[in-house]
Amino acid sequence: MVSLSWLESLSGAELSHVHITLLVFLLVFYTVKVINQNRRDLANIPPGPKPWPLVGNFDGTVKNAMVVLTEQANVYGNVYSLFVGSQLMVVLNGYEVVKDALSNHSKVFSDRPDIPAITIMTKRKGIVFAPYGPVWKKQRKFCHATLRNFGLGKLSLEPCILRGLATVKTELMRLNEGSGAAGVDLAPLIRNAVSNVICSLILGQSFHHEDRQFRNMLDLMDRGLEISVNSPAVLINIFPLLYYFPFGVFKELRQVEGDITVFLKRVIANHRETFNPDHPRDLVDMYLKEISVQEDSSFTEDYLFYIIGDLFIAGTDTTANSILWILLYMVLHPDIQGKYRVQAEIDEVVGTHRDPSMTDKGSLPFTEATIMEVQRLTVAVPLAIPHMASKTTEFRGYTIPKGTVIVPNLWSVHRDPTLWDDPRQIECFIPFGIGPRVCMGEQLAKMELFLAVSSLLQAFRFRLPEGTPPPTLNGRFGLTLAPCPYTVCVHPRR
Repeated sequence: MVSLSWLESLSGAELSHVHITLLVFLLVFYTVKVINQNRRDLANIPPGPKPWPLVGNFDGTVKNAMVVLTEQANVYGNVYSLFVGSQLMVVLNGYEVVKDALSNHSKVFSDRPDIPAITIMTKRKGIVFAPYGPVWKKQRKFCHATLRNFGLGKLSLEPCILRGLATVKTELMRLNEGSGAAGVDLAPLIRNAVSNVICSLILGQSFHHEDRQFRNMLDLMDRGLEISVNSPAVLINIFPLLYYFPFGVFKELRQVEGDITVFLKRVIANHRETFNPDHPRDLVDMYLKEISVQEDSSFTEDYLFYIIGDLFIAGTDTTANSILWILLYMVLHPDIQGKYRVQAEIDEVVGTHRDPSMTDKGSLPFTEATIMEVQRLTVAVPLAIPHMASKTTEFRGYTIPKGTVIVPNLWSVHRDPTLWDDPRQIECFIPFGIGPRVCMGEQLAKMELFLAVSSLLQAFRFRLPEGTPPPTLNGRFGLTLAPCPYTVCVHPRR
């Protein structure tokens, strides 16, 4: 047996020295091990620009991010790597690559990354940002089935949409008379009408277009999305503590989140007070009923709060922006808008004495093609919602480590000149995404786009105010792509 009596001869100082030496050795060993592991993990990742220490490839700007990321594919290929801080991101460009990842490898690439700014605000709950798995599948299935029962994507929802558009047309006439040569800002009216459709499904009510609280809520949503992606607040994803800074956009983002929370919590509280399980009025009632009968702990009022927020924002922002983009393109292309194209087709098929209906859609091919073409040029969510690799996998000859953020560049798909010279490439048209994470409200959005555009162009001719330069078509990128503010002069056609 080896004697340990030598330990007794060591002084306290010598023992401390041994401890320090051992600690340093372990730290060096661990650091070398981590570096070697990282090298192995990153050995076969897709190519990309060399990252800077700490910040990675982030240069402080996100203007025209989708254009820059698309151009990078010309240098590094359709699958390439970037770093935000130490976080690896893989950008997917082109239809074949995006489809391959999100459809053929959907089990690996349907997860959501733990993005600090998003995680702080959503707690990784809801539908849009929640992780891919059994809870998300159950919640999404429940919401989709419930919304379908209340009319999502069905012809029965058409009267609700048309009522909102009737209000838009009446208000446009009134505002146009009072605006003179300055023109009318379409955005508040369009956003209110679109939002009221999803509100009728999830909240069982609609809001007057002059409701100050509701208009403030829509403004907060718009501002919150823009701050999150298109301001220094994006640095929260590298340095999460910035979220709590008491000044600038960091403070504003917290205020926006707080105000939206108050509004949505009040909605849930009002429903709870008037809830009748025998007569559910909307999605909130159905969810409260599910909480009362389900033993599944994932159905909670807390989770309901995040679902409402997701549906409210997703059901308003993207569709409203798409309508505003289409009307802007009609203003800039009066020959397409005018009596020889879209409006001529509407006049011939629908006439002037009734509203357009979804039953007219098949008879208005040029109108529908115009809507789709503007959607293609101005993809509502150009970089999709970030995905994540749920396990290390091989994809197109590269190793994608577990936890890698995946960015499907839908802008690159819809701006690919090799695809869109051929009008038969309609299967490459994926503005609502593709795979398990495809937009749940796709059918509703298509209804709203068709009815809004056909109804408004049946009723009015739109033009820019005299002497007003055309607005830029670059848009404002804030997760979704919104047109820059513009005004129009409205001329009744009947």
